[in-house]
Amino acid sequence: MSDTDTSLIQKKLLSRINEKMDRLNSLRPIQADAVKKLHEEMRLLHTYHSNAIEGNTLTLPETKLVLEAGITIGGKSLREHLEATNNARAFDLIENMATKKKKIEHAVIQHIHEVVMAGILEDAGKYRTRNVRITGADKTPPDWSKVTRQMDELTEKIAQYKGHPVEVTSFLHHGFVRIHPFIDGNGRVVRLLTNLYLIARGYPPVVLKVEDRGKYYRFLRAADAGNFGLFVNFIAKAVNDSLTMYLSIFGGVNELLPLKELADTPYSQEYLSLRARQGVLDAAKSGKIWYSTRHAIEQYLSEHGKR
Repeated sequence: MSDTDTSLIQKKLLSRINEKMDRLNSLRPIQADAVKKLHEEMRLLHTYHSNAIEGNTLTLPETKLVLEAGITIGGKSLREHLEATNNARAFDLIENMATKKKKIEHAVIQHIHEVVMAGILEDAGKYRTRNVRITGADKTPPDWSKVTRQMDELTEKIAQYKGHPVEVTSFLHHGFVRIHPFIDGNGRVVRLLTNLYLIARGYPPVVLKVEDRGKYYRFLRAADAGNFGLFVNFIAKAVNDSLTMYLSIFGGVNELLPLKELADTPYSQEYLSLRARQGVLDAAKSGKIWYSTRHAIEQYLSEHGKR
């Protein structure tokens, strides 16, 4: 990780993120009811996807029932229920930490892990005291005796680094995964830490989706080999998508719509889908459906015109 003026984030993607942050900041403060709705939605989505990445089999509707109604889902383990409630509690915790501008340091990291792994891991909140291997990883995490020192180095670098917040949180994420400071729960904790860093700097929380798990792990392995660009842009895309979701609460040209509802432009739904897949049209995918906004369509028209 080097502190330079050259961003690893693709120019177009970086421009979209900065432009959306400017628009979001110009519309603040967000009404209390909208803030509450966004919090509940992001809390649910983060909890479901972060757990699903690790193999939790609760579906999104089941996770919603567990969190909002306290319902026990038949056929699901106690651990899976605890993973849902713990991760949601930890999401509330990092939002609170962000408002207090908590510095990412040992006590904060271990507190988050303690909440995430409560009732699941005997050593919840404690760094590992034995060596581990990560299935499918090319590199073995450092010897357990080096964990505290390497976490010191990582948190100091992150505190001093002056790059774009999206880049910094990407380096934090990769560095944490590389060190693997806990016996279990590292993935869940680092996705929360990523959001703690972003929220504290005015960005919305991101959701790394289970559908993208293959790319997520592949890009982390690429970063292990020194190619950070793929992972940085993976996180940047998640930030861009979250900004789109936050802006959508204001409606109008910011409203998120399926591409089939935006095909009243000079373009067909098929063409818009193609440009979305290529990353040329600013769009986000949920399930199998692509969504975009009239603002994004207008930007595309101004940049590319009718082809």
